[in-house]
Amino acid sequence: MKHIAVFASGEGTNAQHLINYFSGSSTKIVLIVCNNPKANVLKRAQNHNIPFLLINKESFYNRDIVLKRLLDDKIDLIVCAGFLWKIPDNILGAFPGKVVNVHPALLPKFGGKGMFGMNVHKAVIEAGEKESGITIHYLNEHYDEGRIILQKRCAVSADETPESLAKKIHEMEYAWYPPTIEHLLTNNLNK
Repeated sequence: MKHIAVFASGEGTNAQHLINYFSGSSTKIVLIVCNNPKANVLKRAQNHNIPFLLINKESFYNRDIVLKRLLDDKIDLIVCAGFLWKIPDNILGAFPGKVVNVHPALLPKFGGKGMFGMNVHKAVIEAGEKESGITIHYLNEHYDEGRIILQKRCAVSADETPESLAKKIHEMEYAWYPPTIEHLLTNNLNK
């Protein structure tokens, strides 16, 4: 049995796709970590009887509460799914090559602090890019600079809006993130 912790901050649609994908498999989402008490991902966790840990900056950055819980739950992989805080060094150090993220653009373009959600899609369109996509990558101590695991591309049409691009990108995330995570866990690809 492989154990996943999902870190999320908002709606939780990627978390939901992960829950659905791994339902009935030998991989189990055993914890949702969230920094937003109003996030819908908490309702999704409750609906599927998945324990969650609601955190604040003090508990996340200045104490070992989250790290202890991850170790106690014997987490094999930390999966970021719309989590907007930088992962602290104590967690990265305890889980080397075991923290992954999906970014809604083709890194290294359109990455870094503040580049999430609609901010990314607006920047892609404003830059006149002909394509965008998703990047699944390992996390390190810098925003969006960890080693790339997988990139998938889509066209940016002449009449693209941030909303229409977001829809394309979400569909790609839903299609590619869960099987990529499964592949990482199955093949122990953690370097």
